[in-house]
Amino acid sequence: MEIDGRDFLKTPSVKTVRFGGSVAETLEKHKHGDSSDYELLKHQLVDPEIKDAQIINWLQEFRTCVTHLTKDHEQLIYTILRLPWLGRSQAVVDEYLAFLGNLVSAQTVYLCACLNMVVSHFTPNLPRNFDHCHQALQLIIRYVPSTSRFLMPILQESFPFIQKSSRTLECYVHNLLRITVYIPSIRRDILELIIGKLLKLDVSGTPPNSFLNFCNVGRWRKLPCMLIFLCIVLSCVSGSFHVERTKELYRDLLTVFDKLILPTHASCHVQYTLFYLCSFKPALAEAFLDHLWKILQNPSLPAVLRQAAAGYLGSFLARAKFIPLSTVWACLDLLISWIHQYIDSQDSCGKQVCCDVSLHGPFYTSCQAVFYTIIFRHRAMLEANMKKGLEYLQSLNLERVVMCQLNPLRVCLPSITNMFAAITRKYQVVFCYTIIERNNRCVLPVVRSSAGGDCVTTNTNPLDSFFPFDPYLLKRSGQLIEPLYQVWDDLLDTEPFPTKRGQQGSREDEDDFLFGETPQAEGIVGLTPNSYDSNFRSPSSLGSPPNSLQRPF
Repeated sequence: MEIDGRDFLKTPSVKTVRFGGSVAETLEKHKHGDSSDYELLKHQLVDPEIKDAQIINWLQEFRTCVTHLTKDHEQLIYTILRLPWLGRSQAVVDEYLAFLGNLVSAQTVYLCACLNMVVSHFTPNLPRNFDHCHQALQLIIRYVPSTSRFLMPILQESFPFIQKSSRTLECYVHNLLRITVYIPSIRRDILELIIGKLLKLDVSGTPPNSFLNFCNVGRWRKLPCMLIFLCIVLSCVSGSFHVERTKELYRDLLTVFDKLILPTHASCHVQYTLFYLCSFKPALAEAFLDHLWKILQNPSLPAVLRQAAAGYLGSFLARAKFIPLSTVWACLDLLISWIHQYIDSQDSCGKQVCCDVSLHGPFYTSCQAVFYTIIFRHRAMLEANMKKGLEYLQSLNLERVVMCQLNPLRVCLPSITNMFAAITRKYQVVFCYTIIERNNRCVLPVVRSSAGGDCVTTNTNPLDSFFPFDPYLLKRSGQLIEPLYQVWDDLLDTEPFPTKRGQQGSREDEDDFLFGETPQAEGIVGLTPNSYDSNFRSPSSLGSPPNSLQRPF
């Protein structure tokens, strides 16, 4: 068998000094109860001064009698697998790889032991040694096609603890991503493993507001490099934009998104892997928006997922520079049509409608997504053609939305409500201040329904609002995101209501008018209730009207 032009079946003779008989003789004597040479053999194999020539000589002999190395010789095999073959001469590497191939083909009982040995070298090492490790894995796969089924559990168990050094984590993630290139069948599982670990790191690290100065040394110093590696592998796979390969990668990443990222509340950075991939081609961004839309308007899904999808939808439309205005208009059309249908269904039900977040959460998050998108995109809508832009905004019938009985301005984040009111007042699209003043004056309670009965709260963030594409705080990996990202452009010609300039002060390093309000409002930094590691138990989606607006963008 040849790999890289080298024939592993040839056995060149190597002379070296050794004690005891041949391997074949030693195994035969051990079989008949004489273990003296057998123990001497194991002792020589663990000699820290062992030479390259000695290793080659032993491996050649082991290859000739590999069929005799049954389960009875488990300890001997483990000793061989601990031989220091990496960092040695190419002749040692070649002979060791040949031995591994012979062993797994003749004695599959040692497959997992061989895989464990290779994976154990995914720690900080020389690039050349990593190459040899992946060469070993590819060789094993050629001999045992079912290797991937046994490899994935080993990769999961061997993932370094978060407390390990950044370099250790980087090396391990780097090698996992290399595996996806030649074993695409487990790419989705590997992405799920990596993203799951990154998410735990992302939501358990230093809160974003205290991280802005980039001076804290903790778990978040570990995250940037791993995200860089993840983004790089996306680039490598999609750099030349091989259509089918990129589609497969997108589908795998989207599956992981649905399973892990979407249910995770207040993650700050991991979701940007999908943001980055979607920037490669407009079709990917449109597919992602369509996927989020279908989740949002599906009444059979848990409300917590639908609300998260609305947050992603609004944040993606607002922040992704690579999304054309035509796509933004199409998405707003879908959202506003669904909102108006929802209002129709509530008006026609014949019951008193109240401001109940548990019952109408998807509605409120959809309204907030519309407001948020208009805040960020209204200038682009109006700059090219003011008349056309104003006609479009007026066609959305936003006045009906803000004045409906469900009172979305009462539930949305105050910063979004105030900025939306300032913008729509300036262009005379809708006047919100009367409603805002009434809400402030009445201090309307927000009702939350629960198993123990209704509870009343005056929480300023009753939706637990989360904007997943808020400013990216990690400088190293942020270099990949910055060219694609729409920063907050302060509206000097519109003044939010009411004015409280003295309370905020100057924040030169910030680009976000939501500073301090999301995602850690009410001290929440973590996961949505009963998500990530357990089943969802979310409020029902009562009142959601049937919706057939599933046309592609």
